[in-house]
This record gives sequence, structure tokens and C-alpha cells, in this order.
Amino acid sequence: MPDTQSVSALDAFVAGLPKAELHLHIEGSLEPELMFALAQRNHIDLPFADVEAVRAAYDFSNLQDFLDIYYQGANVLLTEQDFYDLSMAYFRRAAEDNVRHAEIFFDPQTHTDRGVPYAHVIDGLWRAARDAQALNLSVSLIHSFLRHLSEDAAFESLAMAEPYLDRLVGVGLDSSEIGHPPSKFAGVFAKARDMGLMLCCHAGEEGPPEYVYEALNILEIDRIDHGNRSLEDPLLVARIIDEGLTLTVCPLSNHKLCVVPDLDLHPIPAMLKQGLKATINSDDPAYFGGYVNDNFLALTRRGLISKKDCVTLALNSVDGAFLDPDRRDALRAEIEAYAAGR
Repeated sequence: MPDTQSVSALDAFVAGLPKAELHLHIEGSLEPELMFALAQRNHIDLPFADVEAVRAAYDFSNLQDFLDIYYQGANVLLTEQDFYDLSMAYFRRAAEDNVRHAEIFFDPQTHTDRGVPYAHVIDGLWRAARDAQALNLSVSLIHSFLRHLSEDAAFESLAMAEPYLDRLVGVGLDSSEIGHPPSKFAGVFAKARDMGLMLCCHAGEEGPPEYVYEALNILEIDRIDHGNRSLEDPLLVARIIDEGLTLTVCPLSNHKLCVVPDLDLHPIPAMLKQGLKATINSDDPAYFGGYVNDNFLALTRRGLISKKDCVTLALNSVDGAFLDPDRRDALRAEIEAYAAGR
């Protein structure tokens, strides 16, 4: 473990380090306080007595336990204003962590299947994304498909998105991984690529390396979300490095969902050592106990990553973002200038 003085200095460095966040589920940023406020506004009864009861329920043993409460919490989101308020709360918090660019997943099926119009979701998110510019934060939206549902349902969801393609940068695939391999969604991902969207996919979180291979070979994704279990296959690691693919890794999520038994054993150091373009992200911060800087600090305070590693991770986050070259170059220059001055 590093000494207290070096920890304090590295904490301060991480706090000011410009960065991008590439793996954030906006519904997963719904803090209990906002959940109760929206429930009251929308006259919805929650199965929890108070905020502390919600926090007590955030004791997960696996991904499915988390998803059960995640979908329950999303029921309070009904109107365009709800989605705006949810998003702005995250954008303000991200800006405090010096996030300069955020690429957020949203799960339309979670809402449209409850009768919430797609327009309410996308209009609220889009309005907030534009207002986030005042926070020195650029935002891209990624329409995610729920993999526990059918591919036909994903096609229906993608059709809802067609009138709003100018507001989307890509599509993703999330929810329960085991038993729902990427190949299940080959058709809808091909359609999304034909529509000009970037492709990313949760793979290798709980699922095996074979799921990562499917995401690469069948879906032809542009970025790997999680990807932890890729390390089990040296040939897969070599391929990911050769193709320059980014992994959006989420340390606190991995620990909370028991993907890793102990944060001291987190694979980020091994990923960096092998040359993988890993990034650090918060996934579902309201549920997993921390936003992006908290995820950095969970590793720095254990002596797992250094100041130099933090800079590498920040640069990786910008390189892995779906940005135009000018914006990417500007963000890289900001990170490098900050690091040089510290």
C-alpha cells in the first residue's frame, strides 16, 4: 500500500485529471433521493419505506440481483422532464469529476415496454445533453438493447430510434449476459451499422471469452464493454491489442457484482501491463457506490495503479470515444498539459 502522503497527492491528481467516461447507464445513476422525488411527483408507490431502505437493498450477489432492483427503480421515470432531471444530475456530478466527455447508455425498452413514449426518453436526454455543454461536458447517446429480450424486440426498438438518428452515436447490448450471447443479436447489429451507428457490446463480464469472440466476429463491434474475462485467453488478448479495441472497465461494479472477489485482484493492472486499451468507468454509480473518480481511487489507494497509469487510462478513454478527430485531439492535449504541469 502507498503511504498516506502519496495517496493524498494522487487523490488530488485524479480529482483534476480531465477524462472521458464511456460506460455509464443513465438509469443506473438514479440516486435514491431522486428516485423518491420522482415517485412523489408521478404519484408512484415504491416498495421501500425511505431512502435508507433503498440503500440497504443495494446488497447484490450477482448481476441478476442488481438488475431486479434496477428495473424496479426505473419505474419512476415517466416524463421528458424526468429523463432530463436524471441526466442533468449525472452530468453535474460527472463535471465535478472533471469528465470532459460522456458517452451514456440508455435502455429504451425498459421504458417503452411500460408505455413511456420513446420521444419522452430521447427528448429529455437530448435536452440535458445540450445543456451539459455549459458544464464543459460533451455528451453522446448510445441506444442499448436488452439482451434478455428477443432480437425481434430489439428491431422494434431500433425502429423507434430511426427518426432520431442524428441524436445517437451508437447502439449497445446490456442486461443479463449469461445465456444471451452476442450472436443472438447479429441481425439488428448489422442493421444498426448500415444505419451509420457505432457498435459496442457488453461481453466478458460474467460471460466467457467465447462471448467476446462472438462480439468481434459476428457483431463486428467497435468497442468492448467490460471484457474482463478476455484475459483468460491469450490469443484473444493479442487480437484485441492488434485491433486497437478499447475496453470500458468498471472496477466498483465488478466488485459489487462479484465479477472480481476482491478489488485487490482487479485486472486493470494486468490489462495495462499487457498493452490493452483499458479505461475506467462507473457503470451504474448510484447502485455500485461511486462515480468515475471513485473508481480510479479504489485502485490508486490500493497501490494498483500509478499516476502514470491514471494518465494512460484517461488518454485511453479519449482515444476510445466515438469523437471527431478535432475534439479528440483537443481532449488529449488537455490531459497531456495537465499531466505535464503536475
